[in-house]
Amino acid sequence: MTIREPVAHPFLKSVGGKTALLPKILPHLPAKIRTYYEPFLGGGAVFFALAAENRFEQAVLGDANEEFVHAYVALVCDVEGVIRALKKHVYEEQHYYAVRAQEPLKLATSARAARLIYLNKTCFNGLWRVNKKGVFNVPFGRYTNPTICDEEGLRAVAAVFREKDVTLIAQDFAKTVETAHSGDVAYFDPPYWPVSDTANFTAYTAGGFSEEEQERLRNVAKKLITRGVHVVLSNSDTPLVRKLYTGFQIQEVRRSGRVNSVGGKRGSVGELLIWGSK
Repeated sequence: MTIREPVAHPFLKSVGGKTALLPKILPHLPAKIRTYYEPFLGGGAVFFALAAENRFEQAVLGDANEEFVHAYVALVCDVEGVIRALKKHVYEEQHYYAVRAQEPLKLATSARAARLIYLNKTCFNGLWRVNKKGVFNVPFGRYTNPTICDEEGLRAVAAVFREKDVTLIAQDFAKTVETAHSGDVAYFDPPYWPVSDTANFTAYTAGGFSEEEQERLRNVAKKLITRGVHVVLSNSDTPLVRKLYTGFQIQEVRRSGRVNSVGGKRGSVGELLIWGSK
């Protein structure tokens, strides 16, 4: 009997996770990629899918959220330590708020990563939101029996980063792609522009992701294309986004809407898949 190794998949859940949209996204990425850039890593669904298919020679991954990047690094350096720390957590409201109140920078490396994973698995909708001081403030989530510690999944994630030629860094998206040039690929999955005034979930970092940031991203994408980089982006289907990417190839895709406190109002949500190359 052949024993198959676990396939790495996102260990963090997110409102904008791309697992469901992989069949739409992957065909727009080349079969063979020299260097793959992903400046808004988040859960990393696209990265893990490409890694499973051995489609890149090396990867440069970044995120402005230092807690996310720290968790990845902690898994690579000491996955067993993260697992041990994660096993100490329980799905209980009082415990949740006690953990949320902790200052991550005062925690040991493994405990800090376990804190993020625990909060991510037990908070409302897997939403990551911070206030102006950068403090995570999402309320406790209601689940039947959430999986807090997926041991084999975490080990598989650590193995991918050890086996592949990957650079991980916490920094601005524009800086992450500075070294990209002809023949490389960049996939951008930024905080989406809100589809309404009540759907504003751009507080991914303390500074948020404003209209000016959306424009700066568009400008970075244009510059990369002129350098011969194959660029693919995801964003919400809104008039602003369509206007920003005039001249790019655009495809509308739909996914189930999950960010609504009223279950009956969670319907199909339109998103845009945007791409361009020289």
